[in-house]
Amino acid sequence: MSCFQGLFFSPGAMSLLLHNFCIYHISPPGHELGAEAITPSAPLLSVDDLSDQIAEVLDYFGLKSVMCMGVTAGAYILTLFAIKHRHRVIGLILVSPLCKAPSWTEWLYNKAMSNLLYYYGMCGVLKELLLQRYFSKEVRGSANVAESDIVQACRRLLDERQSPNVSRFLGAINGRPDLTERLKKLQCRSLIFIGENSPFHSEALHMTSKLDQRYSALVEVQACGSMVTEEQPQAMLIPIEYFLMGYGLYRQPQPSVSPRSPLSPSFISPELLSPESMGLKLKPIKTRISQV
Repeated sequence: MSCFQGLFFSPGAMSLLLHNFCIYHISPPGHELGAEAITPSAPLLSVDDLSDQIAEVLDYFGLKSVMCMGVTAGAYILTLFAIKHRHRVIGLILVSPLCKAPSWTEWLYNKAMSNLLYYYGMCGVLKELLLQRYFSKEVRGSANVAESDIVQACRRLLDERQSPNVSRFLGAINGRPDLTERLKKLQCRSLIFIGENSPFHSEALHMTSKLDQRYSALVEVQACGSMVTEEQPQAMLIPIEYFLMGYGLYRQPQPSVSPRSPLSPSFISPELLSPESMGLKLKPIKTRISQV
């Protein structure tokens, strides 16, 4: 849950997400809590293998179709899954998604991290490289400003990861193919969030431009890095609410059973509904969201 704790436990998420859905969290092999190091003799998995494992999880739980949410590399794998298993995905909520093959810069960056993992494990330098990829400068802190609680929590979670397992996942992501030409095959609606300070900002814009504009929307979150779910989860709630309304999936809880949704229009002052007040730049979500 490390990519989603901020979102799922934020005010409003209970009525919007937890009240309406049964949530299954899928981690890459060896990334679950308490995982042992994967033995060197185990076969290396590709992104195709990882996406196929999602189908195995759904089959195990008897799930025919799902709404998927993923962050960065997870968003890529879920997109690939949606392309290969179109009948099983009714919608995608993607945060700072990848869709192209890694650039030379990213490829070298990932190779450097893999070498650090091999020789030094989850060392301080490696954690700094990952945190730069995840979060904006504002929350990472500086010499004069302490880093935020979410960054400190992420450091602790990174310490719990097994280095060989992380290295295997990095290798799979570093060998990913370009999905650009296959995006038109997506038959589900898509909602994309991207932090304006994310290193994957241009990739999210590229992906949005290749999707069917009738069924996709982009939300750009100001002063935020890749982990919008952790850094600015509140900025996600209203766009997600409207996205789910397009499916008829979102039901506000009855007052007699549980508190009314804090996202109900009668509970929100009009000035708080402006994009600027939520730290959002919409691209052009207002037009598209009526069609989603």
